[in-house]
Amino acid sequence: MIKRANEMVKEIKEQMRGGKGSVEILHIFKQEELKGKARLCAKITLEPGCSIGLHQHDNEEEIFYVIQGKGTVDDNGTLSEVKAGDAILTGNGASHSIENTGDSTLELMAVILLY
Repeated sequence: MIKRANEMVKEIKEQMRGGKGSVEILHIFKQEELKGKARLCAKITLEPGCSIGLHQHDNEEEIFYVIQGKGTVDDNGTLSEVKAGDAILTGNGASHSIENTGDSTLELMAVILLY
């Protein structure tokens, strides 16, 4: 299956999970298009100062891969700086959040896999 860029659905969420500002989610594949145990395959864009608030992942895990920019991740209570090329894995009841703390756009590839 090939999905063209103009077929992908863009969604804007305000104060996502209690975060700051707007989060752009480009749904590369919708859950119903995925035959495996995935519920999200998307590119997430955060402008400077925007964030996704702290939230927990039970019975699933989320992978963030940083495409460009830099930010701060709360990885189950530990704050860490991340930049392009870094990856974050959260699951098994752990929590995370991410904030764009840089001067340019922060782009992430996000995949959520169900257990």
